[in-house]
Amino acid sequence: MNQKYKKIMIADDDPGIIDAVEMILEFEGYEVTSTIDGTTLLDLKKDLPDLLLLDIWMSGEDGRDICKKLKQGTITKNIPVIMISASRDIRDSAMAAGADDFLAKPFEMDELLRKIAHFTS
Repeated sequence: MNQKYKKIMIADDDPGIIDAVEMILEFEGYEVTSTIDGTTLLDLKKDLPDLLLLDIWMSGEDGRDICKKLKQGTITKNIPVIMISASRDIRDSAMAAGADDFLAKPFEMDELLRKIAHFTS
């Protein structure tokens, strides 16, 4: 399937990160949506993304809890989740939460694109 039809959702409470990542992904041909409120992800019922970029620390919400809930949901359990964080122990945190992959901030866009392509190709 052509990546032009792939939907990526970004959940991060840093508008700067959202803007930068959104711009690059759209340039690469992805359809991008974003939210600064992680709890909205738990309401996903239709029009699901093909991949989710999820920040571990969002104001008021722990991305790890959101990831665990998504991976337990019948509708959302198969959506690949790449967790992003400035935390040093991101690998352990992300894997414990059931994430499919992880990236430490700051990250290289090429690395992000490679990881996204892996899960959406």
